[in-house]
Amino acid sequence: MPADEFVGALRGLSHRYWGSHPFHRRLHDGSLSEFELRTWAANRWYYQSMLPQKDAAIISNCPVPQIRRDWLARIVYHDGGAEGEGGRERWLRLCEAVGLTREEVLDERHVAPGVRFAVDAYVTFARTKPWVEAIASGLTEMFSGHLMRQRVTDMLASYSWIRREDLAYFTNRIDAVSGEGQATVDIVVEYSRTLVEQEKAIAALSFKCDVLWSMLDAIERAARKE
Repeated sequence: MPADEFVGALRGLSHRYWGSHPFHRRLHDGSLSEFELRTWAANRWYYQSMLPQKDAAIISNCPVPQIRRDWLARIVYHDGGAEGEGGRERWLRLCEAVGLTREEVLDERHVAPGVRFAVDAYVTFARTKPWVEAIASGLTEMFSGHLMRQRVTDMLASYSWIRREDLAYFTNRIDAVSGEGQATVDIVVEYSRTLVEQEKAIAALSFKCDVLWSMLDAIERAARKE
């Protein structure tokens, strides 16, 4: 496919992103209970905590030094440059804001089996698939920037006990994905050189959308157990 057609096919999966999931819609319209918010935050933590391992798997499989150097910044972004920094820390602070303790988040007592299965499948995908496909699976960042901006606005308007500083994970991440993943798109376009490779990249992004959707399905079920 020509590059513009290939990118169009990738962007055409935006309707599969988890922003349109019923649970996310309820999160945005303010109709989640405090228990549902805690269930969401505790389970989403498992996803956040595994992203550095996913990115490390990509680096381990990638033969291109410049891409390895660039990708390393993603691990540091999530793990932080020191203890008490990074995206994982910012997510823990959000968990505390919705009424969870660090202990119960870190020991993963609230993680639903379906969430664990979906996230582990994503990490396994990154470890076992060609590195370009693993990078392509992360192109959901093309769809996330506007959703995060809206989430900050809607959560502050709907959940009075949450403060802007509690949402630092999102406000910080907005800047990180402000380019709609263009650098990642460029890598996938450059290294998907045949039609078969392009189709596999599209399938990888479709798989990631399934992972995220399955996570919210499992979270929604777990939140009904109150």
